[in-house]
Amino acid sequence: MFAVAAAVTLAMASHGAHAAAKIKIGFLPGVVDPFYQVMQVGVEAAAKDLGVDVVTQVPPTWGVDVQTPILDSMVARGDLNYIITAPTDKDQMIGPLKAAVDAGIKVITVDTFLGDGDYVNGPVKFPISYIGSDNTEGGRISARGLAKAIGGKGTVYINSTNPNVSSVEGREKGFKEVMDKEYPNIKVLGPDYNLDDPNKATQQTAAVLEREPALAGVFGTNVFSAQGAGAAVVNAGLGGHVQVVAYDATKLAIELLNKGVVTLVLAQKPYDMGYMAVQFAVADAAGVTSLPRRVETGFAIINKENVTDPAISRFIYQVPGK
Repeated sequence: MFAVAAAVTLAMASHGAHAAAKIKIGFLPGVVDPFYQVMQVGVEAAAKDLGVDVVTQVPPTWGVDVQTPILDSMVARGDLNYIITAPTDKDQMIGPLKAAVDAGIKVITVDTFLGDGDYVNGPVKFPISYIGSDNTEGGRISARGLAKAIGGKGTVYINSTNPNVSSVEGREKGFKEVMDKEYPNIKVLGPDYNLDDPNKATQQTAAVLEREPALAGVFGTNVFSAQGAGAAVVNAGLGGHVQVVAYDATKLAIELLNKGVVTLVLAQKPYDMGYMAVQFAVADAAGVTSLPRRVETGFAIINKENVTDPAISRFIYQVPGK
């Protein structure tokens, strides 16, 4: 990631990055949560460092029906040159974002992508780039961590967020792939979709715990899933007995890790995603034509052994004022 960022910085300098002062960027994340709040910090830090203006609009809930009218209003402003966004549906947001491009606004996707995410050879080519995690690999890492925690056998459950979202689809795919190929003695249940509602995630996980008394583990595919699953396990008095793997390093996930409820936390790098997306917009405005169409920002794997290591703990999501 840093090699790419350095290359972008050099390219901007060589192309005359003074052009960046003339651009205005819209930032439209998926929903209000700690992951996107940290991404916003990265966006705003890069905007300050590079001298550009950013207009941020954050949907209160996840969904195409919420995100699209906000996108439309941003386009209607008439003063945005770029939009950095996490599409809430890989198919249904193609049309609205293509309309933005047709209106003269360039698009960079972060965290989630459009189509199959291959902006070179895939069906959707108009975004400048996708900047985010390799979520399929993240699912594989999560599966291996959970399998190790439960001794390679038993029943596990996936609690997820929303269907047809590229990020969580990749996580589910990678998780199931590893369990099918590497752990034949592990049975996978789910996913159930909580629609980014931690209370619903708690109810769903509690229902699975009730009907599956021998449940060995849970994979929560995002902030809300892990929060809800962890709460259900604690409420059932099964902390330390039912292992939980949490995708996204919120403070709550780390608290549950320290209490022995969560076995492993997979930290994405939302700050890097936001910062780099602004860099890409500035570089594009300066005339750079060789920007990568896909950048994977990597993970930090957090467990009880390394959670206090400053080199690892810096990836815990730190939301300003909280």
